[in-house]
Amino acid sequence: MIQPSAPANSDSGGGSETAAAADPIPMLDLGPDIEARWDDYQAAFARVMRSGQFIRGNEVRQFEAEVAAFLGVPADRVVSVASGTDALVIGLRALGIGCGDEVITTPFTFAATAEAICLVGARPVFVDIDPGTFNIDPERIAAAITPATRAILPVHLFGQPAKITEVQELAARHSLLVLEDCAQAFGAQVDGRPVGTLGDAGAFSFFPSKNLGGFGDGGLVVTQTSEHAAAARALSNHGAAKKYANETVGYNSRLDELQAALLRVRLPQAPAFNEARRAVAAAYREAIAASASLAGHVELPPSPAGDHVFHQFAIRVPAAARDRIADGMRARGVATAVYYPTPCSRLPAYARFADNGPPHPEADRAAASILHLPIGPHLRSDQIEQVVAALSESLAELSR
Repeated sequence: MIQPSAPANSDSGGGSETAAAADPIPMLDLGPDIEARWDDYQAAFARVMRSGQFIRGNEVRQFEAEVAAFLGVPADRVVSVASGTDALVIGLRALGIGCGDEVITTPFTFAATAEAICLVGARPVFVDIDPGTFNIDPERIAAAITPATRAILPVHLFGQPAKITEVQELAARHSLLVLEDCAQAFGAQVDGRPVGTLGDAGAFSFFPSKNLGGFGDGGLVVTQTSEHAAAARALSNHGAAKKYANETVGYNSRLDELQAALLRVRLPQAPAFNEARRAVAAAYREAIAASASLAGHVELPPSPAGDHVFHQFAIRVPAAARDRIADGMRARGVATAVYYPTPCSRLPAYARFADNGPPHPEADRAAASILHLPIGPHLRSDQIEQVVAALSESLAELSR
């Protein structure tokens, strides 16, 4: 079995060396990183407390500059905000998307994607997914474009970059804008360029479970132009580019100093942690493919194209048996999850937007059969073996 690599500057890359093989395995264990860098986090916390600055101070400025350098964009194109959802809303509004506009997106995503479109007064138009990547299928987008279409909002789901080149080419032909939802894909690249820098704007989340996760909510907007960035910055600060000079109705959406300081500790680790996630995913693929008992029951997605950073590791299992498989794995001390059990196009809040639209059979099939296994940069080889054994035993149990 492939040995997952340990993140740089980590003591062991995987929690306590004395942990028993049968210890419970959560979907993501944040403990090893916190323990390994406890002194760094404590120092960052103390620095903020002693500064007396808690909103848009030096830590936020430094974090924005460091993220800009990481993404290879000018520092003035990066705007930190209070959450990933706010990044989507503010990103859309900064691009001028609003009432009466249509925005084409995927039905297979977290509800925040569709929610943000609705919150700016636009209408989400759902286009089915590519079954191999779970991302929006560019070949289906053209048929959904109408005179009201203003933008395309692809999601780099589970850390797998969407086919953004094809999306951009289509957008250019129809004079549409592109906002990338990069909430699950920090550090992923397409042809050497980071996601979030390929469309007209990108939106990131720093929710704790993300590849670059904070210690609470946080988000980021990245734009191609300084004008769009200035608009996003003003929108995040009550619509005011200058204090007490509110030019538009905005939001109170600012990344606080403490989150920025703690994220600055984690940012340099992002490449090594993403590489460790890839190694875990490769080990899963190898173990599952080699298991005769899983053959014909567990479907692995095709080998990832592009720079997948594996925010999640997704498999497909028989839909009728998924819940029982998950129950069996939980009984064996292994957590699983389903992202997402219901496509946005079928959620009560958004189903009306799918009325009379094209069907989404691939999104429906994915929602019914997908199952996510534990993943993270600190998952050990013995834990990977335990996960795969629990999956195999849970499947075998169904046939008894």
